[in-house]
Amino acid sequence: MIFNKTAILGVGLLGASFSLALKRNGLCGEICGFGRSTANLEQAKEMGIIDSFASDPAAACSNADLVLLAAPVGSFAELAKRASSSLKKGAVVTDVGSVKGRLVRELEGIMPPGVHFVGSHPIAGSDRSGIQHADKDLFRDALCMLTPTEHSDAAAVSTVADLWQRLGAKVVHMDPDQHDRVYAAVSHLPHIIAYAMVNTVSDVDRSFLSYCGQGFRDMTRIAASSPEIWTDIALLNGGNIREMIAIFTQNLDAMDAHLKAQDADALKKHFARASESRKSIGQD
Repeated sequence: MIFNKTAILGVGLLGASFSLALKRNGLCGEICGFGRSTANLEQAKEMGIIDSFASDPAAACSNADLVLLAAPVGSFAELAKRASSSLKKGAVVTDVGSVKGRLVRELEGIMPPGVHFVGSHPIAGSDRSGIQHADKDLFRDALCMLTPTEHSDAAAVSTVADLWQRLGAKVVHMDPDQHDRVYAAVSHLPHIIAYAMVNTVSDVDRSFLSYCGQGFRDMTRIAASSPEIWTDIALLNGGNIREMIAIFTQNLDAMDAHLKAQDADALKKHFARASESRKSIGQD
């Protein structure tokens, strides 16, 4: 499998890492990038991450066999619309977005005849952003969720699955709506909590942050993630995230009640249940 031309719409950490991984594995010819910052694109070209760049999505995607949407998810539909006129028959479009659900179906509807979109989500992000942190091995041994629908082209799904496997990822297929509920719980809620934790300490006294230990650093590392990216994710998956916030609040309220009652046994049961569940995940 070699893609003669690949277009990457959004040359940030994930887009740049994808490009480097394609090059490392000999899966591409030319890689053309598009993004909002010409300076970033010029730097990406100088670093050998992309071979060329274009000033608009349609030009970047002209004659491309593979298109990757790697900008903030809130821009995916607009990028796809702007690129659609130049997408050639037989091209495969995929993404690295953290939200699927209705967005997958919207993107499927934007594709011109003979062009197929297959949603994908590599579980390989970072609190760091930008091409300076790009890593050709970012996807190695990572899960990659594929979210085909009843309208997906079987050959395109196979192509995208094979692509991620060649980049070292472990591919899992999941319904787009189920994907969004799962990742609202295990990814989106933790980010919301991390942001809230840092803001809580800042609201109490920002100087307290200078006294934090490794536990606070570990739990809030993801609060350093891009606010733009996570605003898009939160709004697009807002319904599922609000459900998870409600359940999280119930757990906090229960522990607050146990503290008020000085009920050591009840608190210990909460802590023990969480401890056992966490151990089932395995080591980091």
